[in-house]
Amino acid sequence: MIPAMPATTSRQTSAAALRFGRLAAMGTVAVLILIAGVWASWGSAQYVMLTKGRERGTIEVARCSADECSGPYTPLSHGSEARERAVIEKSVAVRQGRTYTVVVKPGTDDVVRSGPAGVLYSWVPMGGALLLASVVVAGGLRRTRAAWVLAGAGVALLTAAFAVI
Repeated sequence: MIPAMPATTSRQTSAAALRFGRLAAMGTVAVLILIAGVWASWGSAQYVMLTKGRERGTIEVARCSADECSGPYTPLSHGSEARERAVIEKSVAVRQGRTYTVVVKPGTDDVVRSGPAGVLYSWVPMGGALLLASVVVAGGLRRTRAAWVLAGAGVALLTAAFAVI
């Protein structure tokens, strides 16, 4: 070691490398959580948001089992055909005896809710991902303002979905 050179340079270098590694790892985790939220939401959101050329109509929920409800489908759009039985996922938002506007998933008898309630409900997984990512951003990246923005967006999305449904 050179006598004029302080011994703290190697400590500073290793501390900077560890800091960069933490930021890279936590940033990757936060981005992966957000990508997973979009991926989970897009499965049903694509049918609700991109309705041009899709079959639209209403379903009157007649029966419900443990995880799905079914009933007759009445078409509202041109080219859509009536079905004796269409299936919708059972959730808090679906009750037996009620009628809902829906979009048919192509090639199946499965339907998803349409309109503002359907759009917000389909993006609920993204709201959860925003909340989870806010914890990672606050704790791992130590970016509290960005974490509050993510958490606020997640809470707003979940609250709007709850209010509309």
